[in-house]
Amino acid sequence: MTSARLRAALLIVVTLTTLSHLVIGSTIMQAVGVLALITYLVTLRGRLSPMARGLLLAAGILTVVALWLAEAPWRLLFEAAGRFAFFATFVLALSLLRLPAYRSRLVRRCGEAMLLQPPGRRYPILSAGSALFGIILNIGVLNLFAGMIEKSNTLAAAQGRAWVQQARQRRMMLALLRGFSLAPLISPMGIGVAVVLSNLHELRWIDLAPYVIGAALVIFLVGWAVDHLTGPHPAAGGVKHPVPSLAPLGQFCLLLLSIVSLVFLLSWVFDVRLPIAALVGAPLGALGWLACQRRRLGMWGLPAALASLRRQLPWLVAPIGNEVVVLGAAGYLGHLCVALVPVASLGPLQGLIEPLGAANAVLAMLVVVGLAQVGINPIVTVTLLVGLLPSLPIEGLSPALVGASLMVGWALALMSSPMTASMLILSRFTGVASTCIGYRWNARFLLACIPLLSGWFLFISW
Repeated sequence: MTSARLRAALLIVVTLTTLSHLVIGSTIMQAVGVLALITYLVTLRGRLSPMARGLLLAAGILTVVALWLAEAPWRLLFEAAGRFAFFATFVLALSLLRLPAYRSRLVRRCGEAMLLQPPGRRYPILSAGSALFGIILNIGVLNLFAGMIEKSNTLAAAQGRAWVQQARQRRMMLALLRGFSLAPLISPMGIGVAVVLSNLHELRWIDLAPYVIGAALVIFLVGWAVDHLTGPHPAAGGVKHPVPSLAPLGQFCLLLLSIVSLVFLLSWVFDVRLPIAALVGAPLGALGWLACQRRRLGMWGLPAALASLRRQLPWLVAPIGNEVVVLGAAGYLGHLCVALVPVASLGPLQGLIEPLGAANAVLAMLVVVGLAQVGINPIVTVTLLVGLLPSLPIEGLSPALVGASLMVGWALALMSSPMTASMLILSRFTGVASTCIGYRWNARFLLACIPLLSGWFLFISW
């Protein structure tokens, strides 16, 4: 068995055993999954990014601390390892949707239709479209659409005007980045929702929805306004091409709605929390989409879809090792930190922040954004804060407000930090330094957006 197939097989074992534990409460299955996860991490040796290696090192150090300080260390470590396995399962489950998406002609047609819109309509359509595609493709939407932007934004298309070509590149890349960063906010099966809901068990997605959707609307409208006001708006000239129809985007919206509806249906029928339903619904949605693409091969395309999934799984799993480690290790660290840091020890800190009340939500959002600028991944910060903040008895600071503010901080970090994977991908395609994209291109947007979002949280908590 090749190393790629071995890693794919181990992740499948982690996924199946974790689901068994979550649905029927089997501790034995969880133990099998943890062992498979440890073996999988060993096979990643030499393949991890510096951030992933750093998080694993931090996890190892905190494991030693837990063995020394915790009252029941082995039980605590077993529970933390289960959190690691949960997030590894979540990454794999959502990644399965990428397989039919990358092979879909509908996705290509949507991308072409969005990029060929007139300048006045291009930003809102590209931003909204990349948010929708980000729900399924995750960070893959940046590689897909950035490549399409690079091919379509030629000097000939700008009628020989280099400054127009550069302005179009900046505006389209920012629309893509901001739209992609909204995906964790608007998606009920996104990773942000999974982190928040898996830590705050009393919370439901419907409780988060008014906060995060309102914030997403603020971000979208501010981005659109800044794009329009900062332009530039060159005079129209040359041959006018017909504007492509947005019908493919409408078809994709229906497809996405069906997958999300399946997740909600599974959650309702089996009475499980939404993140658990997403672990089942996303693979079923991917299989159904693949079968639909191969329906002409007989038996509704199901045998062909299963064969394709088995054949392509090693290729699909190969690039997600860093995602698994970063998200899983953050969950592991968060669980240990919450258990090892007694609330009583936070007394001095609580005395400082308690008078702020609901304004602590704004402070939490800014902490996530600020730490991302120095290389601390938002996944780590959100996982830690969502475990610690709700345990503090602060009047006006509801769990929904805490969760929403941390998710918004996560989105803003993706749009600003030059050290995130999304910014590095755009830097590679544009040839522009990630610091320039995050701080120079996005400066006006951030200066307008952060105060408005702070006002939104203060208003909705009033």
